Amino acid sequence: MTSTKTDNFSRRNFLKTSLLASGGLLIGFNLVAACKPNAIMPTDINKLNFNDFNAFIKISDDGYVTIFSPNPEIGQGVKTSMPMIIAEELDVEWAKVTVVQGALDTKNFKNQIAGGSQSIRSSWNALRQTGATSKQMLVNAAAIKWNVDATTCKASKGIITNAHGDTFGYGDVVKEAALLEVPENVKLKEIKDFTIIGQEIVNVDIDKIITGKPLFGLDYKATDMLYAAVLRPPAFGQMLESFNAEEAKKVNGVIDVITIGEKARKYAASGKKNWTFPISETDKVVVIAENTWAAIKGKKVLAAKWKMASKLESTDDHHKALIAILDGKKFNTRREDGNIEEAFANADKVIEKTYHSPFLPHNCLEPMNFYADVTSERIHLAGPVQTPEYAANVVADLLDFDVKKITLEMTRMGGGFGRRLYGDFVYEAAEISNAIQKPIKLISTREDDMTMGVYRPSIKYRIKASIKDGKVTGYYLKEASMNGNMYGLISNFFPAGCIPNFKVDTASYNSNITTGAWRAPYTNFLAFAEQSFFDELASELNVDTIQLRLDLLQNVKNTTDKKIEYSGQRMEDTIKLVRDKANWGNTEKGVFQGFSAYYSHNTHVAEIADIVIEDGFPIIKKVTVAVDCGVVVNPTGARNQVEGGVLDGIGHAMFADFSFDEGTPDSKNFDTYRLIRMLETPKVEVHFIENNLSPTGLGEPGLPPAGGAVANAIHAALGKRMYSQPFVKELEKETE
Repeated sequence: MTSTKTDNFSRRNFLKTSLLASGGLLIGFNLVAACKPNAIMPTDINKLNFNDFNAFIKISDDGYVTIFSPNPEIGQGVKTSMPMIIAEELDVEWAKVTVVQGALDTKNFKNQIAGGSQSIRSSWNALRQTGATSKQMLVNAAAIKWNVDATTCKASKGIITNAHGDTFGYGDVVKEAALLEVPENVKLKEIKDFTIIGQEIVNVDIDKIITGKPLFGLDYKATDMLYAAVLRPPAFGQMLESFNAEEAKKVNGVIDVITIGEKARKYAASGKKNWTFPISETDKVVVIAENTWAAIKGKKVLAAKWKMASKLESTDDHHKALIAILDGKKFNTRREDGNIEEAFANADKVIEKTYHSPFLPHNCLEPMNFYADVTSERIHLAGPVQTPEYAANVVADLLDFDVKKITLEMTRMGGGFGRRLYGDFVYEAAEISNAIQKPIKLISTREDDMTMGVYRPSIKYRIKASIKDGKVTGYYLKEASMNGNMYGLISNFFPAGCIPNFKVDTASYNSNITTGAWRAPYTNFLAFAEQSFFDELASELNVDTIQLRLDLLQNVKNTTDKKIEYSGQRMEDTIKLVRDKANWGNTEKGVFQGFSAYYSHNTHVAEIADIVIEDGFPIIKKVTVAVDCGVVVNPTGARNQVEGGVLDGIGHAMFADFSFDEGTPDSKNFDTYRLIRMLETPKVEVHFIENNLSPTGLGEPGLPPAGGAVANAIHAALGKRMYSQPFVKELEKETE
């Protein structure tokens, strides 16, 4: 398929997407209502007298509440949903709540990390306890002032009432309450009594986001701050030999050109290095300037020579190496049930397929950046990072500094997807500021991010299954990946426990190309491979592809195997919900459907993609999604996460490709790296299973099933199986 055909594909979708876009964010604006003469002006919270209550809460004399959100906000909505949980148990009106991003505070806050879709899941009980305990202390303070038993008082919407009908607002007793002993074993609300959780709450930053107010790392400014741009090797496997800064220093606004790297090498050799430190040991050239333009311009005119430090790897070499691993016998067995060899030996039929995915960059809309101000007395850090505690600890070790004297502010992030788990940009900023003893803002370009970033590893999966008497009797999955393999829990995801003879083997190829977590690590591609394979198995068995999954799930529903990570019953319920909502098997003529279901990050998700064929190319019209993530804290944010995950999964499965030639990436910006376009996005319809179970992950689980659903729909329409991503390459072969 040519690029012209792809562009035609975009244009064909213009009318469809324009109609969808007409349901945009501004439709709810009502100018007439906004201009009512009796409208009450909002309270200026900046003029209120707030009293510290605890690390999470401040309460003003007027009853307004400030709640600190402890975890990094990368667009997953925790800055809204975590305070909602506290406010629910605190029993205040959401209209009187202001949310503030908390700074790193290892004493008062726990699990200050954004990764693995675990923020809400790991903090659900603690946040509820925080709100409920705070409410009880306020009630206790009111009871003391009234000289009554606290059990005769109740609180609702920020008002405490006693048996006689007397009332106090929270602001009336907050100072006294803050001095009381913290009660234990406070009673939490029944889920049926929630008034905030489960409501459609708008993102607390939405007004600032759409009006361009400073929220993100690139917005952060400080007095006397300078800017720094870093020149790194153009290829993986190279290191700095020499450089000439003459032309760079001629650029108006450039202050100095320095090198860094010595402290990073020393830290790496110390044995303290952890997984958030993906920094090569080469020196890097840094342009220090008065503004971003000068820093970037100065970097562009630097003259540098590079020498080879290790092999310059190419994608063709990677393909051969991964195939050799799959063909070999050196594996780490992650799980083994029954006797897989016997199952294959006694089978009526054995099916084996191999699936391939490329490296992928993270493509955060906001390039990497960070602020650092290092002095002999203290260190001040600020910016977008998913792992603030790790970042502070590494900087302390890197600069031989007391971590207690490091302050780290978290800004909102313009995308993370796993890239900002790795704090290389934090550590570089700290080393630069330490070298010049001035506050600096490290800024990266899109080219910096795409050419010397941290990538999703290229992976190959080989799946082999045995069929005996119309049943799947054996299943063998082999993974060959760059620089590491699936984490241990994944081998216990579906179909583990469903098939009597089951084995998962992994092996890796050591590469000097930096790899790491990418939204839904490993499962982002594994789900496509497995769900495509099961669709092919269903065809071989001549059974409905959904029914095949439901039949297999019966084998695990009453399992006593504690290693199994997913719930057979919850997955079955999720599959049945999406089947019904998508009208499976009963679409109008010319619409083809593909099914996929996957469990990851503690959440069960099932998806059905509807496609049509135009000029021989698949057009994705709609994706129906069913999700079991327990209690949905904020339906608005939850839908946004699922919709975003689905579109992300579709876009990368369909279009994203990335390769290396002698250590150099083939794409440096979005002019050559293909992302899904707005005109190509389908309607995503999300349905949640209603239950009272604790919340599970949601930022990532919507992505893994998406590729499989689309691939299986393509097969239904064209009879062609997808074995490699991106799918456009597979489809292109048909038109050449």
